[in-house]
Amino acid sequence: MAKPPPPLPYDIQSEIFARFHAAEPEPKGELEHVNAYTLVVAVALSAQATDAGVNKATRGLFAVADTPAKMLALGEAGVIEHIKTIGLFRNKARNVIKLSRILVDEYGGEVPCSRAALQSLPGVGRKTANVVLNMWWGHPAQAVDTHIFRVGNRTRIAPGKDVDAVERAVEDNVPAPYQRHAHHWLILHGRYTCLARKPKCPACLIADLCPYEDKTETPGRA
Repeated sequence: MAKPPPPLPYDIQSEIFARFHAAEPEPKGELEHVNAYTLVVAVALSAQATDAGVNKATRGLFAVADTPAKMLALGEAGVIEHIKTIGLFRNKARNVIKLSRILVDEYGGEVPCSRAALQSLPGVGRKTANVVLNMWWGHPAQAVDTHIFRVGNRTRIAPGKDVDAVERAVEDNVPAPYQRHAHHWLILHGRYTCLARKPKCPACLIADLCPYEDKTETPGRA
């Protein structure tokens, strides 16, 4: 594989994130939750599923089970009944029960706030841990999904050959004042503007700063 191109220089990075900040100073994740525990569960359930689909399933689930103890009382069959519209629901329900048991037995029913402890939970990988650290505790952790991977490479904000490299590139190159919200700005940009097949370049806040040449939606083109 060819070596990724260098990241955009500091002054351009600063301008890009200043624009993102001006447009939306406090970007929010779209997964619905009421506490750290329901956030962990929601993010774990969102693997290979849409946020909208997860939210639809978890509204009823979290109404009856918003703590590890309540989830254990509901049981795996009860969890399945609520999340059966989500992909891989059986395996996810099993993991939700397992992680709930660990939280009760080893953490007093509380969600730990270290990446290593979070990643020790069934169904919780580095991306999930980073989302929870960022959204609940305000830690500048970068949760790289397909949107951030695409946007990071396409714009050269954070180029990298894999998600770990892109995560490091965000941490290394995005100016510190923007680190806390960087992953949300990039996710939302990828979800609604910098689309995979047909990016909405004419509506893009940073089109004049972006080196991506194949701007597929330009005036006069299909």
